[in-house]
Amino acid sequence: MAGHSILETLNNSLRKEILDTLRWIRFPPGQILFSAGQACQGLPLVLSGRVKVQMTGASGHSIVLYRLEADDICTLSIGCLMTGRAYRAEAVVDEEAEALMIPRGVFDRLMDQSAGFRLGIMESYGRRLDDLMLLVEEVAFRRMDQRLEEWLLGRAARGPVVITHQELAVELGTAREVVSRLLKELEKRDMIRLARGKIEVTNLRKQPAH
Repeated sequence: MAGHSILETLNNSLRKEILDTLRWIRFPPGQILFSAGQACQGLPLVLSGRVKVQMTGASGHSIVLYRLEADDICTLSIGCLMTGRAYRAEAVVDEEAEALMIPRGVFDRLMDQSAGFRLGIMESYGRRLDDLMLLVEEVAFRRMDQRLEEWLLGRAARGPVVITHQELAVELGTAREVVSRLLKELEKRDMIRLARGKIEVTNLRKQPAH
């Protein structure tokens, strides 16, 4: 079983002592790891696969906050463990994932006894906070058509993008109707081709910055 880099910050005796307290879990695609309002039971350390963390507003619209891949740490779980508050978003498995779960009591002990672990956790938290600030800036200050075009261009090199209009709306934090309208406009301009559950980028170009 693969390990996680945050465990390498522990000294040998402490690492050996806590390894038996960690739970190894495998999650199939579509499984919900945690939901909004749920209490945090521990810190998941992702070993493989991919998990998306998303928030749903009162309007019913959702937005993906970030994704977890191999060797990532869940920032939302860190915050909930440190404050004692419930989750305000949900985590859903995109691709079959494996994770180690550090129970709440063990997390508290490691934060108290290991300076290296504590530093690693706070560095991970700080990096993700920077990413979330960029997301807020995009959502608040950039036009949706620009964000959509940039999102498509970022994935065009891998071939047709397999995604539904609803899933794309969640990625961008808007309504499905908005995404569908913008996609239709791009198709009319011969920049993309639409098919059921698929978008092929044909003549879309990065717009110069103003």
